[in-house]
Amino acid sequence: MRRRAAALAVPLTALSLVVSSCGSLPEEWRTPAFLRMGEDELDSRLPEVSGEVGEAPDVVFPDQEPPDEPIDGIVQEGAGEDGLVRSDDLVVANVATFQWTGPGQGETVEEQSSYETGAPDLIRMAEMPEEITSPLVSQPIGSRAVYVMPEASPEERAQAEEMGQEVPEGATVLVIDLMERFGTGAVVPGQQTEDLGEDMPTVAQDGHSEPEITIPEDEEAPDELVTEHLIEGNGNEVEEGQQVIVQYTGVQWEPDEDGNHEPFDSSWANGGAPVDFAVEEGSVIQGWVDGLVGQKVGSRLLLAIPGDLAYGDEDTGMGQPHGPLVFVVDLLGAYDAPPPPEEGEEGGEEADPEAEEAPDEEASEEEEEDDEG
Repeated sequence: MRRRAAALAVPLTALSLVVSSCGSLPEEWRTPAFLRMGEDELDSRLPEVSGEVGEAPDVVFPDQEPPDEPIDGIVQEGAGEDGLVRSDDLVVANVATFQWTGPGQGETVEEQSSYETGAPDLIRMAEMPEEITSPLVSQPIGSRAVYVMPEASPEERAQAEEMGQEVPEGATVLVIDLMERFGTGAVVPGQQTEDLGEDMPTVAQDGHSEPEITIPEDEEAPDELVTEHLIEGNGNEVEEGQQVIVQYTGVQWEPDEDGNHEPFDSSWANGGAPVDFAVEEGSVIQGWVDGLVGQKVGSRLLLAIPGDLAYGDEDTGMGQPHGPLVFVVDLLGAYDAPPPPEEGEEGGEEADPEAEEAPDEEASEEEEEDDEG
């Protein structure tokens, strides 16, 4: 089913600068010039970064010109209690961006620090360039990485200016703090309840696998939204407008022509890679907003959503689900979203084409024509 790609994850403004420049790095620069902690000393050209991981870093720039090759290193290692970062994880990170403009000189890039906005970056490791992910893989949560990317070449600068992009002066310095990770197949912990009542669907889920939803025969769907706890978490409550990380599966209450209730949408269809999206009107169906806001992170929820809070009750014939829907949702995490770009700001009108999709509130006629069923 085609859905409007919601601007789910944070825009990763701090990382986008690095991503755009990495694509044109000379081949001999593709191997980072850093030395990992625990193996040898860090590259002496790296800026000195101090402060606790999870707090805004203090950066002192070396008394020399910025290097003309990319360098990076892990300047602080986490305790490893929450596991090591994998190449296909969704990583929650705080990112701060600086410009190294000359010997001993540099400045913070305004509005490109998650410590400033209060909204962490959600980094999909599999979708980021190797120059970013290579230093992070196998590092424990709680680690801090520092990157230095050289100043744009005249050719890169000309190309960016042709595209209407502003090119900063000097080398770009990124400080990335690894805060949390969510791996493929992630689910909430806890023992699932089996007693939701005879008139409600039942859910069977074996560990890290897609749940099987059974709709009771000859039972009418609820007329109003019903939210039931299969597992009740003890984390923070989800607030409207936040970005959440979930696993989910959705089926229609009414069976298909074969009498089955096959999932019409599921994060498990993508190998169980967690999905992130904004809990707000226009990004997801209203039943998700009403059903998730106020729920605690760590919960597994069953949502029975009437058609008027989903995609409507009428079959459009375009493969869009209709009528009452049932979802099983694991609330893995919830984080504040970054402020929206100001009008005219780069990236303000276009969503990331690689962003994960979520159940959309309303599809346009053009999108319906593109539905895949």
